[in-house]
Amino acid sequence: MLFPVVVHKDPESDYSVTIPDMPGCFTAGKNIEEAVSNVQDAAECHYTGEAELPISSNLERWLNDPDYAGGTWLLVNVDLSRINIKSRRVNITLPENLLSAIDRYAEAHQLTRSGLLAQAAGQYISP
Repeated sequence: MLFPVVVHKDPESDYSVTIPDMPGCFTAGKNIEEAVSNVQDAAECHYTGEAELPISSNLERWLNDPDYAGGTWLLVNVDLSRINIKSRRVNITLPENLLSAIDRYAEAHQLTRSGLLAQAAGQYISP
């Protein structure tokens, strides 16, 4: 899911990245590439064990927010399926041929059925 992030660089520090849709979640790096590549790890650490994951908002929501003035805005993909939160067992009904196709695909891509379904649902509902 794409999340708006803002990158700041003070003269005497590394690049810092703030993820406004994840209050309190930020990261940094020696260069922009490193700082942005750390966003996934920051989100995973920030939300470990949380019950509610954030929803990405439109970038326009944050553009005029004075808390983020002077920064450079980027959209960064955060794979929410990699965040370690408590799982919940559900019972669903699927056509047998679809279930077989899901299992074949999951096995071919070293995924579990649940992991594949969670990843697919996450991609489907992403804005």
